[in-house]
Amino acid sequence: MPELPEVETIARGLNRKLRGRKITGLWTDWPKYFKRPSGEAAFRRHITAKKITGVSRRAKNIFIHLSDPLRPRSEASDHLLLVHQKMTGHLMVGKWKPFKEQKVGEVWAGQKWIPDPARGPLMDPMNRFIRLIFFLDNKEMLALSDLRRFAKVLCGPEEEILDSADIKKLGPEPLDEKFGYPKFRELFKNKKGRIKQVLMDQNFISGIGNIYADEILWLSKIHPQKSVEDLKEKDLRIIFKNTRFILKKALRLRGTSIDDYRDAEGRRGGYDKVRYVYQREDEPCPRCGTEIKRLKIGGRSAHFCPKCQKV
Repeated sequence: MPELPEVETIARGLNRKLRGRKITGLWTDWPKYFKRPSGEAAFRRHITAKKITGVSRRAKNIFIHLSDPLRPRSEASDHLLLVHQKMTGHLMVGKWKPFKEQKVGEVWAGQKWIPDPARGPLMDPMNRFIRLIFFLDNKEMLALSDLRRFAKVLCGPEEEILDSADIKKLGPEPLDEKFGYPKFRELFKNKKGRIKQVLMDQNFISGIGNIYADEILWLSKIHPQKSVEDLKEKDLRIIFKNTRFILKKALRLRGTSIDDYRDAEGRRGGYDKVRYVYQREDEPCPRCGTEIKRLKIGGRSAHFCPKCQKV
């Protein structure tokens, strides 16, 4: 699942491409996305003719900010279109056309849309599962490719979306300039559990998942199974420092594309080429040469160096 660097990269790309555009229509072959408001017709009414005023991110959620240019400024008209891409979702801006021919290879057989022109990053096979399209006033499209159809798409008044339980209970943003070490340390008061699982808890701190938790803990020389009750002051300081370092580094490299992550232009990220331990089991540790190991913690894999990260 995309983590903070991937989602932030997508949000920034979408903001550059979508700000000031107006949504003119909608297509989908998966109306089950539309649970708020319920049903395709109601969802269509919420987004059609709305102007996109910007795109932002909260945790792993993308917020597309909408306003209704036809309503008086004195009336509350701001809406949020929320997209959580889940495991296989890609939000991309480009142009697509209905796919009726089989001239671009068997891999596209059965797909309803193909990039127009049929070249460039949008032709990456991982981008071919177009389930939802928002048509824009400049003839471009905002498309959701979602192999497994797990994505979440919501729209409604901004205050209602922000007041929803899933958003309100999210933890702080680790790259927020106001989130300094004292606030980070305060999170660990009376906290229990294994550090890898705690870092991945979105209600504890937002945006960190499997990839970057492994990377942060390797750089901090802390075993993923270590109990947070046993962490010392120096441990917390180094975890805080390396959380910011790893996330900023991954953000500069536009995220990690080991599997199917792609940015708003359909391109791959670059952090997977420089990662330290994530999915590198049986390879030598970059620091000491010891073979990287993998173990299961709470049903999720953890990658670590048994020499550098002792229990």
